Amino acid sequence: MALKRILLKLSGEALMGKGAFGIDADVVMRFAKEIAEVHAEGIELAIVIGGGNIYRGLAASEQGMERVTGDHMGMLATVINALAMQDALEKLDVQTRLITAIEMKEIAEPYIKRRAERHLERKRIVLFAAGTGNPYFTTDTAAALRANEMRADALFKATQVDGIYTADPKKDPDATLIPRLTFQDALTRQLKVMDAAAFALCMENQLPIHVFKLQTPGNILRVVRGENVGSVVMG
Repeated sequence: MALKRILLKLSGEALMGKGAFGIDADVVMRFAKEIAEVHAEGIELAIVIGGGNIYRGLAASEQGMERVTGDHMGMLATVINALAMQDALEKLDVQTRLITAIEMKEIAEPYIKRRAERHLERKRIVLFAAGTGNPYFTTDTAAALRANEMRADALFKATQVDGIYTADPKKDPDATLIPRLTFQDALTRQLKVMDAAAFALCMENQLPIHVFKLQTPGNILRVVRGENVGSVVMG
């Protein structure tokens, strides 16, 4: 396989299943089984999970809460999701390490770059939580940052749609899938691949971004194997 090390970005909303909020344990286990299949192929794997199924700092600030407070609450939500995924993976006998950008030593390791890389080299799945540790940054940005720091071969963004479209496919029936494009194409066409800070990090370091639908069983492994799934931004 061309890819040796990847960072997988999952949305917190994906963990809700059909619920309105929170965590569906069956959904988490289904995703964990797919992740374990990728890990079994010998891929070094890191994961960042959003917290939107529990709390969104930006939404809270729009309702009057101080932005920094709201963002810190959102970071804690990502830790809850990462703990749920860690539990599911370890039930499948997959070794993991939970690493947080905000120190909480009773439940997770603090982020130390070299230690995180060592875990990956030892074939442990590393779950990065609490974002970047700073307010005003999304988990997309945290995923791009950690992917670059870990020298990943690619950033996988698992979403609710099949890939990158010319327009929002939920709103525009004429929207078409773009299977491959360059960073410059995405900028010129103003396609919302990731938020601006995350996209800039990937573009500056020429880190490929693979965008695909998480809900399709087996998609993560298909992308790892180089099959034509979703969209890829590179070059």
